[in-house]
Amino acid sequence: MRTSRTFKILFWQNTAKKNGAHAPIYARVTVNGKRSEISLGQSCPIAFWDTKMSRVVGRTIEARELNYRLDNIKINISSAFEEILKEGKYITAQAVKSRYLGTDNHDATLLDIITYHEEKMQGSLEKGTLKNYRTTEKYLRSFLAKKMNSSNIYLEQLSYRFVVDFERFLRDKTNNLSKQALRNNGIMKHIERLNKLMNLAVKLEWLDRNPFRNYCLKFDKFDRPFLTDSELERFEFIELDKITQSKARDLFVFACYTGLSYIDVKNLTAANLVYGMDGKKWLSLYREKSKKPVKLPLLEKAQRILDKYENYDISDKLLPMYSNQKVNKYVKEIAVLCGIEKNLSFHAARHTFATTVTLSNGVPIETVSKLLGHSKLSTTQIYARVVEDKLGNDIELLQERLNSNRRSAAKSQKC
Repeated sequence: MRTSRTFKILFWQNTAKKNGAHAPIYARVTVNGKRSEISLGQSCPIAFWDTKMSRVVGRTIEARELNYRLDNIKINISSAFEEILKEGKYITAQAVKSRYLGTDNHDATLLDIITYHEEKMQGSLEKGTLKNYRTTEKYLRSFLAKKMNSSNIYLEQLSYRFVVDFERFLRDKTNNLSKQALRNNGIMKHIERLNKLMNLAVKLEWLDRNPFRNYCLKFDKFDRPFLTDSELERFEFIELDKITQSKARDLFVFACYTGLSYIDVKNLTAANLVYGMDGKKWLSLYREKSKKPVKLPLLEKAQRILDKYENYDISDKLLPMYSNQKVNKYVKEIAVLCGIEKNLSFHAARHTFATTVTLSNGVPIETVSKLLGHSKLSTTQIYARVVEDKLGNDIELLQERLNSNRRSAAKSQKC
């Protein structure tokens, strides 16, 4: 059964953008009650525009020529509508506008939007992020070849089913591009990147509707490892024989008391050390990931680690750094020596700062959010957890206050 559509074209004068006695003329395209405006690059005196007729009044040559141009524009917009209708594509007012203006890229493909994204995002996205997009592209190419027997697909052909089938493809271990099997969150990351590409295609008007509009990403929640107060103490004071482990421990503990990520610690130089309004040393930097400014008062334990390496031959860097992989390796080794049965990485130090060092000691979450360099409080809430000791202490304090209030009330009644 063919779906009925309403299609209308209306010319109107935009007096809000008048220039003296003249104002520009626009075309309003309406499809099924939804409309889109087109600037025609034409204008006429406000006094000579007939709103009811959507025409220029008068018998002058200028008036006849402008009305003739408007008639041709109407024909061309109607032709754009008919073209899309014949192609059997989903018709919207925006689609008609894009086809009329020649900006719809109705022959654009999935690989076209991937290439466009790759070219335009160079310098805007981190190398690691671009690398992840390339991996997603490899999976998409593999999916097209194996499941669709094709090397490419038009954007207009993408549907909800395409997204679901691609997810199933990723969940099939036989389709893995590496030895390590994809887990749910890794699969969702690939789907998420495809969704972002589709959103870009919609913004560019290469696509009318995002096939993800009815799709829901489902990430598995997992506990982010962090050190408790007692574990952190063990980690700080355990005797280590290897200098590599000792340095890695210093880097990890420094991050536990600053909340900085590996790359931010690695990039620290003497220029990042400043004096705050309190006359004490602070760290002032821009986070590598978000480019957000962070000003961080130095806690004593963090300052001691900086002092330890003050005269160390490490060029202009504040701390001696190993690669992220090596630091993670040494941190895991130290955890084993401490009897800590947690899968620690350097990033666990940032979680430790957010929970054990700050939130568990009563630092407001708003302050912690600023110290971590987050732009949204909701991001901090992902890190933030109240450890059991803190819960117990808070409830104990609450009980003492309740008991005190009852005793005060009882004394008042006796009086």
